[in-house]
Amino acid sequence: MRTLNGIALALLIVGGLNWLLVGLFEYDLVAAIFGGPTAIVSRFIYVVVGICAIYAFKFFGDVSREERAR
Repeated sequence: MRTLNGIALALLIVGGLNWLLVGLFEYDLVAAIFGGPTAIVSRFIYVVVGICAIYAFKFFGDVSREERAR
């Protein structure tokens, strides 16, 4: 499970950095690398990052438990 958490975190960071580039410079790094925003590989990466974001909702329970333990 720790491995899955690490992969999800890494992909969320990559996705967050991509959105930072989009917001600041209107530059989509994923689309630039993989052939545009509608390319199948780009869309796959967008979907995987989105799934990782949904998976990250489980971390709210971990944060809540840590707060209660203090």
